[in-house]
Amino acid sequence: MSNNRTSDIPARRRINALLDEGSFVEIGQAVTARATNFNMQQKATPADGVVTGYGVIDGNLVYVYSQDATVLNGAIGEMHAKKIAAIYDLAMKMGAPVIGLVDCAGLRLQEATDALNAFGTLYLKQTMASGVIPQITAIFGSCAGGMAVVPALTDFTFMEEKSARLFVNSPNAIAGNEISKCDTSSASFQSEESGMVDVVADEDGIFEQIRALVCMLPCNNEDDASYDECLDDLNRLCEGIENAAEDTAIALAMISDDSVFFETKRNFAKDMVTGFVRLNGMTVGAVANRSKIYGQDRNVIEEFDGTLSARGCQKAAAFVKFCDAFNIPVLTLTNIKGLKATKCSERTLATRMAELTYAFANATVPKVNVTVGKAYGSAYVAMNSKAVGADMVYAWPDAEIGMMDATLAAKIMYPDADAETVKEKAAEYQALQTSSVSAARRGYVDAVIEPKDTRKYVIGAFEMLFTKREERPAKKHGTV
Repeated sequence: MSNNRTSDIPARRRINALLDEGSFVEIGQAVTARATNFNMQQKATPADGVVTGYGVIDGNLVYVYSQDATVLNGAIGEMHAKKIAAIYDLAMKMGAPVIGLVDCAGLRLQEATDALNAFGTLYLKQTMASGVIPQITAIFGSCAGGMAVVPALTDFTFMEEKSARLFVNSPNAIAGNEISKCDTSSASFQSEESGMVDVVADEDGIFEQIRALVCMLPCNNEDDASYDECLDDLNRLCEGIENAAEDTAIALAMISDDSVFFETKRNFAKDMVTGFVRLNGMTVGAVANRSKIYGQDRNVIEEFDGTLSARGCQKAAAFVKFCDAFNIPVLTLTNIKGLKATKCSERTLATRMAELTYAFANATVPKVNVTVGKAYGSAYVAMNSKAVGADMVYAWPDAEIGMMDATLAAKIMYPDADAETVKEKAAEYQALQTSSVSAARRGYVDAVIEPKDTRKYVIGAFEMLFTKREERPAKKHGTV
């Protein structure tokens, strides 16, 4: 068990705060640095600056490493990296998540190539573990240089809101910048601009959020222990859910068992919602378009233009790939009127949209789509449409599915017509080409459902799809 005499050290205190009480078992406590050059023989390196071991979160086995900034500022040396790599080896054998608690000054200069080689081995272990076991990183101090690649190689990243720093190059080392101008290492920048960070919170909040996430995730890609007992009514009506068609984070919470919703990448590309819900006790990944964010007082606090953005595609594609790797079903709520039209977005939109389309089309897990508003053009196709492989597609009665807005289509088809004719043709186009009923008649929508019935329909669909098996062409891997 962990050493009580050193439990006041932040690295150990964090482990004890994260895991179930008394469950932590330390591995490698006696390990110290081997290097003796550059006065290293005069410096004590207890546990070589990282506490490693295993424990449980709500009964779920997890492996943990926590960097100790009181030992050479948490700098990574040869044995430090080897201890973390050894934890990965055990986690892969047992099929359990790895959680890293980061507080690190970077690589240990005194150990040079030995540290670099061991650090490279850690990258390799993370790569081999990707898609096999969930990997979670929480940053409490510095995470700099090559260490910044570590959270990027993991699945979920948490960052302490005040003291944590995440960067490859320090803000002052970037040409034309200094930290007071733009703090590129801050939690706000890394969560809002880079999109690497899922959750920003204080230390206690991070532990609470990690525990909630671990309890929703499968322990590995084969053995799924993420199910929970459902005490919510499977046929519960979601009265008023149509009012949340613009803020789909609210709609997802309404659909989920007991309103459980864990949102990922919360501050990045807010026009796209990603996260986990529970449906009949089963964890389901959710992807949804969002055009407004409502505060607790029901006032609009942020608004978007309802189009598909490059960042939104990037966020959703990565999330769908994670879900597919761990056999987590995917639910989408579609409400998209087109593609983002800005110079900045145009640089990467086609590439990112291809990634999103590929992620949905390539995923073999059960996929259910509910069109809750507009679904226009190729943006609709990319959002888990029937065409790219959705197993079941539902639409609300007022949903609009087609090439574009009916009035705009009428103006294009009848450029010389008067206003009355355009109005008449728009109504005709609406009925024949853009209504949910017309899409259902063509088989692109499996059923038109009342908004309040959404929960029971999606639960029923996922239950029906529970034993889904779908093959893909034999290949090493795709290239998108």
